[in-house]
Amino acid sequence: MEWIRALRLLWRHGYFRKLMAVRIATQSCDGLLQVALASYVLFSPERQPDAGSIAAVLAITLLPFSVLGPFVGVILDRWSRRQVLVVVDLIRAVLVLGLAALVATGLRTGSVEALFYGGVLLAMSLNRFLLAALSAALPHTIEPTEYMVANSVVPTVGPAGALVGAALGTLLRLVLGSQVPSFAADATLFIVACGGYVLSACLALRIPRDQLGPDERGTRSARDVIAGLAVALRHLRERRAAGIGLLTIGLQRLIFGVVTVATILIFRNHFHSIDDVNPAIADLGLFAVITGAGFVVAAAITPLITARAGVRAWVVAALLLSAVLQVFPGAIYTKVTLMIAAFLLGVTAQSVKICVDTLVQAHVDDDVKGRAFVIYDMIFNVALVAAACITALIMPPDGRSVPVLIGLAACYALIGVAFLIVTRGLDLNAGTESMREAIDDEAAAEEHRG
Repeated sequence: MEWIRALRLLWRHGYFRKLMAVRIATQSCDGLLQVALASYVLFSPERQPDAGSIAAVLAITLLPFSVLGPFVGVILDRWSRRQVLVVVDLIRAVLVLGLAALVATGLRTGSVEALFYGGVLLAMSLNRFLLAALSAALPHTIEPTEYMVANSVVPTVGPAGALVGAALGTLLRLVLGSQVPSFAADATLFIVACGGYVLSACLALRIPRDQLGPDERGTRSARDVIAGLAVALRHLRERRAAGIGLLTIGLQRLIFGVVTVATILIFRNHFHSIDDVNPAIADLGLFAVITGAGFVVAAAITPLITARAGVRAWVVAALLLSAVLQVFPGAIYTKVTLMIAAFLLGVTAQSVKICVDTLVQAHVDDDVKGRAFVIYDMIFNVALVAAACITALIMPPDGRSVPVLIGLAACYALIGVAFLIVTRGLDLNAGTESMREAIDDEAAAEEHRG
């Protein structure tokens, strides 16, 4: 009920509703696209993936954005963010349609795969660009005191849309996989995702061109990029709450990424044989949905907990809880215990993300916010690729290793203690001051109407 009240509190803002529609549409397509990519790359009946191949795919799709991130950050702080949403989704629609054409050939030659991964590289890099634009645009649709509640609702509704897209994509893939060749089923998913990105671009056009910022625009010269990045990094160093938050989420996502890659290997290589494709896809689809359910629960409880205990206490608690959950039930290798661990770790991981989102929103100036969120996404990308590389070095091919999970749990605990120490004396609750009162007012109004 609290989550519904928080959403209703934000829903009164017309531009918030329109921005949410764009986020849900585009992230639903992202979920479907990820299913198509996973099916084509990781669940081929002819190939058994290992952590190294997963790391290679992640490096191809994520690292280029980490190089280009500073450049697009300056774009977000100088160009209409509404236009960025429209143009990026249309470009992605064209790219995904091209991927569909390549997959539909049924060929796996070197040239075809080079073109395919090149298209994936561009599509996924643009995805992170668009998510950074959505985050930078959010403050222009709500009140400053609503940052925490918005950062609990918005980053959850978006992934919930991704989960819906992933669930629909998984179901469609399973149905098609039993009736047409694997490559034809995968190509169909890419075509559906293409249509969704066109819809998302159309939804963004309902928002006025200058509504989402930036408030002030400087020169668009490329030579400002390095200077702009330096300004953003210096700003983050001065705004310690935001800077420490970004370092913390980077370390936390590194550990979370190792576990995620290991889980993919477990469901693909341990529980199923190489030619057992559809059951493996179904199990991983269920794993993703359960993890997403944990994200939703985090959105419901984080505003309540932070309103009472504060952001600092909840971040530390979530990290220490992750340490415990990583060992029990996370180190018990059965499907049921892994699903339980996925849900609980989804709660703690998303809780940390919600708090860090709020720290960046509340402590970073608007004219730097676009670059700050691009740096945020760069940290995410590098952490995930590094996690896959670490997994390739320390995990066996089937992804099972209790000693490694115990080591990861110790890392979670160290991060929690470090965060507790370095944030001593900092006010981390900016942006949440009147959140509790606003939700209570909405609840009172609802009771009055009843």
